[in-house]
Amino acid sequence: MRRPVGEFADRRDAGRRLADALTTIALERPLVLALPRGGVPVGFEVAEALDADLELLIVRKLGATGFEEFGLGAVVDGAEPQVVLNEGALAKVSPPAGYVDGEIRRQLREIERRRAVYRCDRAPISAAGRTVIVVDDGVATGGTARAALKGVRRTGPKRLVLAVPVGPKDVCGLLAADADEAVVLGAPPNFRAVGLHYRDFAQTTDEEVIRLVGLARQRGRRSIAATS
Repeated sequence: MRRPVGEFADRRDAGRRLADALTTIALERPLVLALPRGGVPVGFEVAEALDADLELLIVRKLGATGFEEFGLGAVVDGAEPQVVLNEGALAKVSPPAGYVDGEIRRQLREIERRRAVYRCDRAPISAAGRTVIVVDDGVATGGTARAALKGVRRTGPKRLVLAVPVGPKDVCGLLAADADEAVVLGAPPNFRAVGLHYRDFAQTTDEEVIRLVGLARQRGRRSIAATS
């Protein structure tokens, strides 16, 4: 299969171009929440350009018994983790008693494990009262992004913005309803896959996530020192 020419050189390029689009919006006390792993290089560039805090937003799907890829909802990490259930999926599958609660506990443990790897047990930054920008490297079905937006909304942000480089036009339209504003650079009607819109879509490693989060924290400390 021939690979079409991507719209973005790589995730860092997509992040810089996304940041350019976001600079036209008034953003008060912005906090960038990037979905690991692929959303982190994009979010890093956005946070750098906007002089915003960068935080990770870990989202774990609640899979159906025997069909883990079929999402019954998701657990969204944060200062207070949020459970977002898909009532339609639950009605369709009718999981056995206790299954969903057990799956929630399992995914909370996985979130704690990943948080320890990425944040070194540092508590997540609260989104309450801030302009929150949820960033990923793209959306396909939109399930993870929708859960992320709904989960973050419950934490009380002053304003909620979705920012992604690319995604299907219909999906992006639906996601826009869950945010106060949506910034999408490309929403082609013939969308097939996120990776086809990048020339370099190599997997982001845990090491790269840790490095970029560390750089963002260093910048944040320098900004605090400069204003104190």
